[in-house]
Amino acid sequence: MASGGSAIRGSRVGAGPMGEQDRGFHAERVAISYWDASGNETVRYFAADLPEDEIPEVIDSPQTGLPAGRDKDAPPQVSKAEPYKTHLAYVKERRTPEEAEQLLDEALQKLRARRGQAS
Repeated sequence: MASGGSAIRGSRVGAGPMGEQDRGFHAERVAISYWDASGNETVRYFAADLPEDEIPEVIDSPQTGLPAGRDKDAPPQVSKAEPYKTHLAYVKERRTPEEAEQLLDEALQKLRARRGQAS
């Protein structure tokens, strides 16, 4: 028969003279519901004696990753920022040929100035 450790069989490791209530297992808690833009509800539990200003108004929803707020009727909206640039965004940023030529001339002048070959 293998045995190990000094714990008595059936006892909990670390269960010292304090009871479970002293360690927080049965501490008073309040349930706060959060809703995201998709309608998913997430319930988080906070200590009952925690001040109201320390309870967050917005969290990230674990179901969707979207921001979730405490107001069921008006949850936080999904941000409109693009996570990456689309091809159309790059096309909109393209410069006119005149601007491109001016940038190239400026770059060449700086390069020639560094080399000492101003022409």
